[in-house]
Amino acid sequence: MHSTGISADRLLNSQVFKACVALLVTCCLLGAQTAGAADDARVQELYREAKAAQAVGDTRTSIRKYEEIVRIAPRLAPAYNNLGLLYFESRNYRKAAAMFEQSLKINPALHSTAGLLGMALYASREYLAARPHLEAALRANGRDANTRLFLAKDLFQLGDYRAAALRLEQLSVEDPKNQEVWSLLGKTYMKLTETALGRMNAIDPHSAIALELSAEMMEAMDNYEGALVPLKKAVEIAPQRPGGHYKLGEAYRQLGELDPAAEQFQAELKVDPSNCMAESALGGIGLSKNEESQAALLHTERALSLCPELTETRVDHARALLKLARYDEAARDLESVLGADPNQVSAHFFLAKAYVALGRTRDSQSEMETFSRLEARARTATADLASRASDIKRPKP
Repeated sequence: MHSTGISADRLLNSQVFKACVALLVTCCLLGAQTAGAADDARVQELYREAKAAQAVGDTRTSIRKYEEIVRIAPRLAPAYNNLGLLYFESRNYRKAAAMFEQSLKINPALHSTAGLLGMALYASREYLAARPHLEAALRANGRDANTRLFLAKDLFQLGDYRAAALRLEQLSVEDPKNQEVWSLLGKTYMKLTETALGRMNAIDPHSAIALELSAEMMEAMDNYEGALVPLKKAVEIAPQRPGGHYKLGEAYRQLGELDPAAEQFQAELKVDPSNCMAESALGGIGLSKNEESQAALLHTERALSLCPELTETRVDHARALLKLARYDEAARDLESVLGADPNQVSAHFFLAKAYVALGRTRDSQSEMETFSRLEARARTATADLASRASDIKRPKP
């Protein structure tokens, strides 16, 4: 199974951990549970020594002190709890799990400890054993995001991708900037897709719909050349299936093969005349190849009559109008686009061209300045993304 990682730092900052740290004080207040006054005094002394060692980062000494406490007071649940936390911090997850389990045997009401036990078992790769403890902790405190994330990770490892996806979707709404959540959600969606493809292949691996899904998985990894093979087979098997020719045309277009792409888009329109995306694609190809501008205009007009919300198609419609010297109409189109989305970069560029043709020099300069600013920002964002990807791939010294 794929590892989704574990972070002791994330745990130590969680609500669960903070709740359990409160038990450090409780440990001192429960001396009456020991065998007698002498033992009680020794527990108090050991606790102070453990706390002092922990304060200076001497985890090893602190662990020894707590081990002595549980030897003297074997029914003192908070001591096991605190010892488990120290083991977890030291990444000795199996020992941590054993301590949390002992704490719960003495006091099953320590629901936060159930969460910690689940996390320790998860970290020990005991995913099946971890699940019930994480679920028990959430029944007691359903708002703890860290426990919910660990349960989602555990469900992923157990192959319960639907349940994992539901929890991750909730977490992504509550914490939309949490990259760990988005990363795991993306992996979960991929696993669900793989599972769906496997079941489809079990029914009929040569069906058009199974071949198309296989191609979509390749396209998700930008492998358009690999996607061509199943897409070609799909249209051979079901040439009248709506969407099949369009998908093959898109794969060709992504590879820069515009002539076969146009053939497939035309074939799609014979099957489904209402496919606005095929009309839009033909308009864009016509403009890219500097073919008859009137034909490109007609394709974009048909696309927009079917799907008026296609912003890129409206920009292409304006480009065709520019080529036909219909500058007023092109400017109105582009102004409409920018009214809905002022950050549409290419619209500023073409509007600047329309304004030049209309003699509106100052407006044209303003649009070019906006275009240059937005394009520079986009280049910077792309460079930052590439730099981060390079850092991730670069091996550590």
